[in-house]
Amino acid sequence: MGRSYYDELGVAKGASEAELKKAYRKLAMKWHPDKNKDNRQQAEEKFKKISEAYDVLSDKEKRAVYDKFGEDGLKSGMGGGGGANGFGRGGHYNFRRPEDIFSEVFGAQFGGMGGGGGMEDIFSMFGGGMGGPGFAGAGPSCGMRRSASRKPNPTVNNVPFALEDLYSGVTKKYKITRTVNGQQQQETVTVDVQPGWKKGTKVTFEGKGDQRQGQLAGDVVFVIDEKPHPHFKREGNDLVFSQDILLTQALCGFAMSIPTLDGRTLRVNIGEVVTPGYEKVVAGEGMPMRAGKGKGNLRIKFTVRFPKRLTDDQKRMIKEGLKDTA
Repeated sequence: MGRSYYDELGVAKGASEAELKKAYRKLAMKWHPDKNKDNRQQAEEKFKKISEAYDVLSDKEKRAVYDKFGEDGLKSGMGGGGGANGFGRGGHYNFRRPEDIFSEVFGAQFGGMGGGGGMEDIFSMFGGGMGGPGFAGAGPSCGMRRSASRKPNPTVNNVPFALEDLYSGVTKKYKITRTVNGQQQQETVTVDVQPGWKKGTKVTFEGKGDQRQGQLAGDVVFVIDEKPHPHFKREGNDLVFSQDILLTQALCGFAMSIPTLDGRTLRVNIGEVVTPGYEKVVAGEGMPMRAGKGKGNLRIKFTVRFPKRLTDDQKRMIKEGLKDTA
């Protein structure tokens, strides 16, 4: 498993987002290099570790990969989607800079302060200003002062994709417009959707958002959405297909053809009696799963259409045919 990010933050494995942020704030204030002039090297190492731990555990996807594969698995790319959520090409995790994380967490809390939300304001709120113990001589030009400038909120774009694209994967280019020091700029970015991505998956382009003088550049986030499909409904990694059938088909069996998301025609034989709530499961015909773990299942749900009326002869024939069944 390597290092324990939970132990480094001093939280339980099931810690909530609020608990993670609270633990990070406490430790970040304790080990910030600008508050530890006498042991700066040790503080920088500690500060880097707690920042890395928070960066992983505060992100649902990175945390899930870490919980399953540990630190080594996370850094080697197990479960990572290329380009998304901090995973670079090949799935390898890209760590964010500790000062960017510090700015993001504390900037949101102190962004409305009259002094501009700088380091002096933050440290003074925690009992010990820039001239306090262990912080003598530090001023606006201290090591992380400029890096800790506030970061704008990310620009979020919801982008809908057809279920076929989420099944097979697709690459699309988007033009983004950003404002940098009052000047508008345009840039084209590429979103590589991997097979099996789900609604809500985020692709983050760090530093591609708006930027004001003296501040960090914001991020641009694309959130994957899913267009409704005329035949399939997605439930996790499974695909659900609804089929209306006649009572005779429900009792006697039948064969059906289903067009798949990758252009095939799937032939399915229903030989069993279709009872209320019954589902036919076709293994491996669902959505692709991440990290090459195969595919989910296709689940066929049935709605039986009963006849509105039966003749006396039809009733007699049904009773005769079913009298010995359990």
